Order: sequence, then structure tokens, then C-alpha cells
Amino acid sequence: MSAISNSELDRRSLLRRAAAVGLAATPAVGMLSACVGGGSEETTGDQATGTKSADNPLGIDPKAPVEIVIFDGGLGTKYATDVDTPIYTKKWPESKVNYSATQEIGTVIQPRLNAGDAPDMINNSGAKMMDFGAIVAAGQAQDLTDLFAAPSFDIPGKTVAETLVPGAIEQGTYSGKPYAVNYAYTVFGLWYNKALFEKNSWTVPTTWAEFTALCDQIKAKGIVPFGYAGANAGYYMVRALLTSAGKIGGEQALKDIDNLKPGAWTAPAVLEAAKAWGEIGNKYLDKSFLGLKHTEVQLRQNQDKVAFYPCGSWLENEQAKDTPPGFQYAVAAYPSVTASDALPATALNAAAGEIYFASSKGKNPRGGMEYLRVMLSKEAALEFTKLTKSLTVVAGAADGVEISPGLTSANDAINKAGKDVFMGYLFDTWYKKLHDESLSAINELMFKGGDAQKFADRMEAAAQAIAKDSSVQKQTRS
Repeated sequence: MSAISNSELDRRSLLRRAAAVGLAATPAVGMLSACVGGGSEETTGDQATGTKSADNPLGIDPKAPVEIVIFDGGLGTKYATDVDTPIYTKKWPESKVNYSATQEIGTVIQPRLNAGDAPDMINNSGAKMMDFGAIVAAGQAQDLTDLFAAPSFDIPGKTVAETLVPGAIEQGTYSGKPYAVNYAYTVFGLWYNKALFEKNSWTVPTTWAEFTALCDQIKAKGIVPFGYAGANAGYYMVRALLTSAGKIGGEQALKDIDNLKPGAWTAPAVLEAAKAWGEIGNKYLDKSFLGLKHTEVQLRQNQDKVAFYPCGSWLENEQAKDTPPGFQYAVAAYPSVTASDALPATALNAAAGEIYFASSKGKNPRGGMEYLRVMLSKEAALEFTKLTKSLTVVAGAADGVEISPGLTSANDAINKAGKDVFMGYLFDTWYKKLHDESLSAINELMFKGGDAQKFADRMEAAAQAIAKDSSVQKQTRS
């Protein structure tokens, strides 16, 4: 297996953290005992509280310190030290924010959770992120109902909940209660260099016929029309194919896959998508990319040797040091495959990730929630986007602001999609064997022949083997 960088692990974590809308997390007992120590709904020791008022809707103790721990990874930590904490301390000058950062959240925080000595607000992220479903089940995460019902920190007349993108609260909901703020908002699609397209008078396609016709023009210029890295980024391509399947058959096609419904992988929507993408692989994909890693293909795109690249909106920030002057990242929704797709061409796959939560076992969980209320302010969200080149779940926080070409394009794509933004799938999180099979199957489809029926049959067999395996705990989404 090829070496995988920390940033690659962070990306995989981000995809896994995009939880299903309405998902009830019920981890297996074995997983709970392995990942999280004992816990209950009861708090431990004295916890700071204050009097609720219009100015203090969460009832925090304005003098009590609040401890936060941030993951030091791809998003950096300046948003916490230079934005969120100053906003918090300006509002509550007598409350000291005790800040620390680590690249090993699980190693540092899990023992403290188990000991009942947890920080008040935690950014659960990175290669050693903790099993959050297990944390919830052990009673170690604070119910955030009061946070979302509280007035927005800086948007008059709205509650925190009313300032967020659709599905943001549900993506952190377990067994009917919200426990997490999934803060970063990732847009998935076809990434390209807008400057290159303008130079060649290429129009971004919205139909599959336009897509293949443009690929022919690009190929004639000596540029690889479409590429991804087979060595460690096959899941980018799985997402591309299943996004197309979701647009063809509606999101129910993806829910059926997650729910291990018999015939879900051989359904017409998946077959149509596999056939269309298999032909792209046969005609327009450089077969040598099978052995390349993600950064190698991304570098080739920065050199205008690859036109379209399937990825999430972290791409621009990840490639910042290798992006030459004049290169302008932009993203397009995947083109409609058929004339009768259930969703329009503008429909977009986007999902929230990057978990932040308040600990029910901390000394000041109310302060932890207030810190989250600060993060969900329009001011903090905009500054986060400027610093990290990542959108947030605060709706419209970046509207009208020229941040960077890629993020501006992603924000425009969300606005164009409107109500047709969908979350995607979760089988890769729930069933590791099925996830691993999908990586191998997608590479076979794209690099070794483009046989759509073979791809569908292979994935269907793998899914039903898991469905029939009584040792595997099953999850469902509605």
C-alpha cells in the first residue's frame, strides 16, 4: 500500500465525518468498550453555570474559564487564536480561554474524557480522531439543543439554527438529539483552471454530450481531459460516480446503497452512471495515473496537463504552494448523464464535516457551548473562510466577498444549486469492507476496461455479503 500523507488522512476523515441526515448512531458494544471508557448522563463534580438573560442566553458563568482544544491540521489554528477567542473574550472579558492544540486528539483527549476531566470544547479531527458515536453513547458529549435555540451571536432576529445551511444540525444529530457542530462545508465536483478554459474559449459542460465533446477538444490540445490518482484517491472517483447516480435516480438511490437494499448497486441509476464514467476512463483518462498519488495528479493539473479533476473544496488550499500565478481554481457540478435525470444539472453534492463539540463532563460545558455560538457567528465564519479557504455551515457568511477563486466558485455553485444540494452516502463510513471493495472496483472500471455491469455486480455481491453477515452491525438512514 502506498504511503498516505497526513493531509490525505485528514481528507478521508472529513468524508467520513459527513454524517447522515437523521442518523441514529448506535455503535456496537464492543466498539464502545474499546474506544470509550465508562460514562453516564450524570455530570461529574461542580460545573460552572450562570443566570440566563437576553445577553446571556446560554446561562454561562461570565467569570468561569473555558478550556478548548483544537486539532492542529490542515485548517491550522489561527481561526481559534486570532478570531474566535478574541471575539469570546471581548464578550466575556472576565472569562479566561485556556487554549491548546494537538495533532493527536484521541491520544490527548480520550484519557481525559474517561477520567471525567475533559476540556469544555473539543475539535475532534485528524488521523487519531475519536469515535464520536461512541462518545455520544457514553454520555460524554453535551446536548446542544439550547445552543441551536439560542439567539445568533451577531445576526439579529435569528436563532443559531436559523443561520445555518439546511441539514447542518441533523448531520450532528444522534438518536434525535444534536451533539456536534459539523463546521466546515465541503463542495464536491469537477475542478478546473478557469484561466485555461477562458484562454481556449471552453464552456463548462452541463450535459454528458457536452462533457464528452469538450473532452475531445481538450484531448486534441494534448491535455489529459480528466484524471484522478488510483494509488490513494479512488474514493474521489467513487464519489463522482455515485454523485452522478444520485442525480440520475435521486438521493434515494444512495440511501438504498447505504441501507444495503438488494439490487441497489445494480439499479438503473448506478448502471447508467458506471457506464458513462467507464467510457470517460476508456477514452480520456491517462492509464498511468493508476499508480500515482493524489498530489502527483493535482500537480499535473496545476501545470495544465490535466483539465478536470474530481475533488472537494479543500483542493485549492492543499495545492496553494504549487499553484502558479494566474491559475484560477473553479468547480462545476457534475454534468447531467441523461435527459431525464431526477435532479437538475446544477444539483451539487456538498456536506458538512470537521466535528466540534462541548463535553458534558467538562468544568464549563455552558462556556463550551458559548464558544461554539461564537464560532457560528457571521463574523467568525467569514474570518474562518478567509484563513482556511473553507466554507462553513453559516449560510451566506461568504456571500459577496471575494475570498479566492476556488472558494468563490464553490460558493456560487451552492447558490446555483439552491434546494438541490444533497449529502451523498455513508456506506464507506459504516462498512469498511464495502469501502475497500469500492476503491478496487472503481479503479478496475476506470483504468481496466470500463465494464459497468461488472462493476455493479461486484459491488452488489460485496454489499449483500455484508448484509448477510450477522457479525456486522447494520446502520440505516431514511
